[in-house]
Amino acid sequence: MGLFFLVFILIQIFTIKTQKNIETYKYTVEASYDYFEIRNYDSALFTSVKLPFSGFDKSSSKGFSILAGYIFGDNEENKKIAMTSPVTMTLQDSITMMFMVPNEYTEESLPKPSQSIIKIKNIESKKMAAISFGGWANDKKIELYKSKLILNLESEGILFSDKFLFFGYNAPYEFLNRKNEVLVELL
Repeated sequence: MGLFFLVFILIQIFTIKTQKNIETYKYTVEASYDYFEIRNYDSALFTSVKLPFSGFDKSSSKGFSILAGYIFGDNEENKKIAMTSPVTMTLQDSITMMFMVPNEYTEESLPKPSQSIIKIKNIESKKMAAISFGGWANDKKIELYKSKLILNLESEGILFSDKFLFFGYNAPYEFLNRKNEVLVELL
């Protein structure tokens, strides 16, 4: 039992250290409130896959495995691409999962996906509101924090769209200090 605990702790320490070197989706905080932030996100290039069903629980592992295959070399150049953070999912009737492309690539220099369901998207800069939560994400938690975000935005008189997103920041094997967010584009 002691050896198992030691290995678990070492894996968590390794994960925390490697997370520090992962490129993240750049933003600046425009305003902070008690429970949420208003952020300005830079434009960025993303790989994406649209899934035929809704809900985090049904979509997350399927979308992740498709996009992870692409960045681990399942592309026309068999080239590995660095992982970025966060993993992004639209919260619509059908889910689109997205991985941000490292800044070193342009749409022209990025290896072409082997699977035609993987698309490359250029996401323009945008203003969004974000609410954070810890632990493991699931449909129930995402809906709870989406509702909290809506209530807080309405109480502050901040206008928002119907374009909600989920951001997950941690590797699947990371147990400590998990960070998730629900965001919405502002009008």
